[in-house]
Amino acid sequence: MADLGWGIAATGGIARTVAAVIAAEPGMRVAAVASRSPERAAAFAAEFGGTPYGSYDELCADPEVDAVYVATPHAQHLEVAEAAFAHGKAVLCEKPLTASVADTERMVRLARQTGVFLMEAMWMRFNPLIRMVKESVTDVRSVQASFGFAQPFDPAHRLFAPALGGGGLLDLGIYPFGLAQLLLGQPASLHVTGSLAPTGVDAEAGGVLIYPSGARALVDVSLLAAYPNTATVVGSSLRADIDAPFWAPRRVVLSGPGVSPSEHLLDPAENGYAGELREVRDALAEGRTESPVMPLDESLAMAGLLDEARGQITKLYL
Repeated sequence: MADLGWGIAATGGIARTVAAVIAAEPGMRVAAVASRSPERAAAFAAEFGGTPYGSYDELCADPEVDAVYVATPHAQHLEVAEAAFAHGKAVLCEKPLTASVADTERMVRLARQTGVFLMEAMWMRFNPLIRMVKESVTDVRSVQASFGFAQPFDPAHRLFAPALGGGGLLDLGIYPFGLAQLLLGQPASLHVTGSLAPTGVDAEAGGVLIYPSGARALVDVSLLAAYPNTATVVGSSLRADIDAPFWAPRRVVLSGPGVSPSEHLLDPAENGYAGELREVRDALAEGRTESPVMPLDESLAMAGLLDEARGQITKLYL
């Protein structure tokens, strides 16, 4: 595949960021863009290239599109992915894959049944510093991570609207939970507390995840207050202090007993977005339908974990 044509589903901030990375990446181009607002699609195409469409099905049917980047709100991910699978187009879907366990299971099942590539766009996993931490800090005993900011309450905002997949856990929590998953796997138990927004979605969550080895992860998520947004990973011989924002760090310090602290900086030319786009390109060239960096089984496990966490918080207020 000499030139990977991307179809961009949606025209929001994240779509613009990724489109700019595509435009700068050799061997890739924006082939099409779709929005339910034809005017927004046309403006996006004028800036980044490609054919504008007023529907996601038209985007997926375009023969110039090889892969679809899904950047719609969570609740619309499945709809777009289904259209892409029907046309045999690879899918890079923003996290989380969907807003529910059932929809996530359906998306993965359809991808596997049709033999079409699907990957959750967890750009944190493709950040070179995060990958360095995973390789360097062995026998992890503790992970601590937070992600929180004060978001003014607006029942129509996607973070608070149930119909749009609102809630802190789905949008923010997937990062601290995801870091723990990357480094420690699936927990043996999960204990979460928190609070609900007036619309009923989770506004805060604090959790302890316990692993079969006895290792643990402490995670904090909030739409009500600013948190450090840093992470600390402690292994049996090395510790990693990950600067904010820990899901896209530009600096990590490794230290340990008898080990002089070492500072590791991100190459300005590298970022997680480019890494995940290259992963799709390489997978298609090699005929793979899943990624070993972000496996679909781990996306399924995360959907179940976040669902359980939301359930524990909700039960506190029944």
